[in-house]
Amino acid sequence: MLNQANGRLRIFKKQGDFEAYERILAEGVERFEMRICGYCIMGNHWHLLLWPRHDGDLSRFMHWTTLTHTQRYHRAHKTVGIGHLYRGRYKSFPIQGNHHYLTVLRYIEANPLRAKMVVNASEWPWSSYVIRHHGASKPLQLSDGPIAIPSDWPEQLGKISKAERVKLLKSLERGVPFGETSWVDQAVQELKLESTVRRPGRPKKFPK
Repeated sequence: MLNQANGRLRIFKKQGDFEAYERILAEGVERFEMRICGYCIMGNHWHLLLWPRHDGDLSRFMHWTTLTHTQRYHRAHKTVGIGHLYRGRYKSFPIQGNHHYLTVLRYIEANPLRAKMVVNASEWPWSSYVIRHHGASKPLQLSDGPIAIPSDWPEQLGKISKAERVKLLKSLERGVPFGETSWVDQAVQELKLESTVRRPGRPKKFPK
């Protein structure tokens, strides 16, 4: 799950900005019983790896956290009436609970490394990595995912193949379920996501 700041402007500028959003996530977890398995907050966007318990939980959680963050941010920065904080609606896609789940988690927690913000993932304090592997004290409690995280996780962080990255970015952009082909086909049918796997472009015109 991803959302970006409007105009790609930096909305997380200081420590208090990051901490405020983590507190909102923690409140959302308690309010909606949401499971957060991973996250990373960057300067102008964030990634969340969520595991809802019930139908509708995801949209309720995201609506509340996004609205609450926007309202509190504008009050704190005295920018009420300036415009939208976020670029638009968040992007999301279903993930198969096997090694594909681990691929997404690696992608999320390696964000600061790819952006060359840090040399080691442990140096970026605003992610699930520092909670899980370094015991960082946060108001946000992480949940276990559908598959155990390998013991050599730190060494795996940067290891995402080109094919995996292309497939993952397609899921991020279009909402295509991320997993094995047979699982994706089933998920598309069950969740009525046919539009995510159609080729982009105008529909063909047929003669009347």
